[in-house]
Amino acid sequence: MRRISIPERPGWKEKAERLGFGFHTMYGAPYWDESRAYVLSLSEIEEDLEDPSQDLYRMCLDLVDRVVRDEELLTKIAIPKEYHGWIKASWEASEPSLYGRFDFFYDGSGPAKLLEFNADTPTALYETGFFQWMWLEDQISAGELPTEADQFNSVQERLIERFAAMFAPGYHIHFASTRDQDEDRATVRYLEDCARQAGLNPHFVAVEEIGVDADGRFADNDDHVIEALFKLYPYEDMFREEYGPYLPGAPVQLIEPPWKAVLSNKAILPLLWEMFPGHPNLLPACFEEVADKTILDMPHVRKPFYSREGANITIRGVDDAELSTPGHYGEEGHILQAYQEPPKFGEDYVMIGSWIVGGLASGICIREDRHPITQDLSRFVPHVILED
Repeated sequence: MRRISIPERPGWKEKAERLGFGFHTMYGAPYWDESRAYVLSLSEIEEDLEDPSQDLYRMCLDLVDRVVRDEELLTKIAIPKEYHGWIKASWEASEPSLYGRFDFFYDGSGPAKLLEFNADTPTALYETGFFQWMWLEDQISAGELPTEADQFNSVQERLIERFAAMFAPGYHIHFASTRDQDEDRATVRYLEDCARQAGLNPHFVAVEEIGVDADGRFADNDDHVIEALFKLYPYEDMFREEYGPYLPGAPVQLIEPPWKAVLSNKAILPLLWEMFPGHPNLLPACFEEVADKTILDMPHVRKPFYSREGANITIRGVDDAELSTPGHYGEEGHILQAYQEPPKFGEDYVMIGSWIVGGLASGICIREDRHPITQDLSRFVPHVILED
């Protein structure tokens, strides 16, 4: 794995904006950065990222099966009691999942180390599945990359296949995100397009406009009943909404399914370590309230159960200092995870996201930042598969 410099495509910003990728630059700084690219070999992709992602996903499913049958564990990971039976029923009914994303530290040497699993509402999907692939095709056409260049990226075709497997042709499905989040809206718009290519009828509704009718059914702002809903809105937030108590009884198919509320929680990290101790792709982890002295005595990271976009993360024991990020998470509880030195290329720290679509490892995205904790404004850098 290495990073290379590569000429940017002429007019790429105008192309991005025509295609709805208006957040390629945010607050005057690049979010999408194609002045560089990461080069990986096929064996690095297949053996170090794809296979471990598939293995970890199987492990996560084993963990869900354990947790949903244990009321104490569900309570321990801060899922309100009134949703326990609903989540268990969702799992036992094998309600289908669309996608998720593992986040790894990996630099081409040694096994990839799992930092967390974004199992419910991961973003950076459009950039990965569409714009990154377009970049590859354009750079090959321009002669900047050889014709044999490839990419680990079957995200879009797998999404379309998964929608087609989950719903009959012509089915009406709603897609929801918060009203004023450009990145979230782009993710949802991209999924709407994938659903349309799968023969479905997508409809957008802002999260703030979802209501419940007199019969306990979810409805949009035009009073159309919502039979299936992709919601780019976390379960822990839905539980706190006015409509939260209606969730267990509502006749609606949710994507992601309710059992994903178990996996979209950093509390799975100590549970995975407990179930699969010493696994090469896991880092030692424990719950803060029963902290393992071995972890306390080594450099480690403190993470809230529900932190998103790198919020409220604290690194301890590195260079005799603490490094923290701001945010509003933490009341739900914390875990401690052994510190892994972030991969660094030049002046930039690097994290790899590995996408699971329909249960299959389907592609990667790469984010980099001058800060060792990846956050929402960390740059997205494309990748390419090339052999030396």
